[in-house]
Amino acid sequence: MYRLGLSRKRIAELVRADPASVGYHLVIARRQDPGLEAAHLAAARTGTIPSPAALARMEQIIAWITAEHRFPRDRSEDKSERSMARWRSDRRREAADGTLSPAYRDGLASIPAWEGNPRAAADDARWHDRLAQLSNFRAEGNDWPRHRHCASDREHTLGVWIHAQRQKNRRSELEAEKVKLLDDAVPGWQTGRTRGRPARL
Repeated sequence: MYRLGLSRKRIAELVRADPASVGYHLVIARRQDPGLEAAHLAAARTGTIPSPAALARMEQIIAWITAEHRFPRDRSEDKSERSMARWRSDRRREAADGTLSPAYRDGLASIPAWEGNPRAAADDARWHDRLAQLSNFRAEGNDWPRHRHCASDREHTLGVWIHAQRQKNRRSELEAEKVKLLDDAVPGWQTGRTRGRPARL
């Protein structure tokens, strides 16, 4: 609470403790964390202490990003996803300006690269879209898509994409999280098509 800019008196009121006792613990905390006082002053100066509802909104967005494995898109057909994308954009701008609330900064620290540029976010979203498309392609009963001698543009697009994932994986350049997502969504992706024709029964 002190890091978020609350005064010793306000903290004492919230936790129902004697202000002198709170002050004693703050002295110890400042000795253990040299950056605590600066964080307190910065938060108090900007006056940006999010409300409980604002913090709940942040937790909701973090949960969505974690579940979807991507950032919300500002051009999504889903109104609620567009709203989350605007929220993230506002926090990114505040971080760039140095006015981001410490509460937001600490909460968003659990999301890797949340401040990342839009192009990286778009690339990540495209990767997950391709995975979903490949999963649907296979669920329709199709063999693994080829990147050459394809029957359709769709097969070519997916074939080039999965070929690139296999190449990256062989070079140990594919993130472990993406390997797991591929393993779960399209088992056997690393092997792909088997040579020759299926055995006759």
